[in-house]
Amino acid sequence: MSAILAIAKLDAAYGETKVLSQVDLSIEEGGITALLGANGAGKTTLLRAICNMMVKVRGEISFMGTRIDGRATESIARLGIGHVPDGRGTFSHLSVEENLRLGAYTRRDRKGVADDFERVYTYFPRLRERHLQQAGTLSGGEQQMLAIARALMMRPKLLLLDEPSFGLAPVIVQEIFRILGAINRDEKMSMLLVEQNANLALDLADHAYLIETGEIVMGGEAAVISGNPSVRRAYLGY
Repeated sequence: MSAILAIAKLDAAYGETKVLSQVDLSIEEGGITALLGANGAGKTTLLRAICNMMVKVRGEISFMGTRIDGRATESIARLGIGHVPDGRGTFSHLSVEENLRLGAYTRRDRKGVADDFERVYTYFPRLRERHLQQAGTLSGGEQQMLAIARALMMRPKLLLLDEPSFGLAPVIVQEIFRILGAINRDEKMSMLLVEQNANLALDLADHAYLIETGEIVMGGEAAVISGNPSVRRAYLGY
């Protein structure tokens, strides 16, 4: 497979505070790549750097063969990169349906948008049941489903997911990861998954990277990473 996203010698900083240093990373088209690391290691910053959000970047980021470093965030989204941020970021005062419609704001194909409402409701039937409900009244798991569904309404080629399991009950986390796997299989959608639950992430992913204090220290096939003794001790608990 070819790389849908390629990052080379990436530095990122908030003001004068450098967070990422010389990061090299690639995501295969149609695959799922997990990014593992402790809190504060730079995982969220890497996703923000890809989208050019809130962070100063130096280095090369290429998406489908086109340099995107330095582009406006909205331009990057229009190219086909969907971002599901930490904290979910739903518009709590709007309904489920209104949130989804906002996800398709860059699109002009009304028929396609209508079809995609059905598509995301098929993946997330709970959202269909609650389509007129105010997003802020949903459970935490339902809000996470809505955040993912809203990103899907953009028809992205690459989906960036920041801690989709955070704060959710295990049964809900299992359901969300099952749906993410189905989306990847059905649509061959590429994903970059930032996740504290290393066991779940490595089970879902094809490839994985380990980041420590802003630097990539390990990368390879997820099965190989999960079998590494230091990874097992630090992240998998055995």
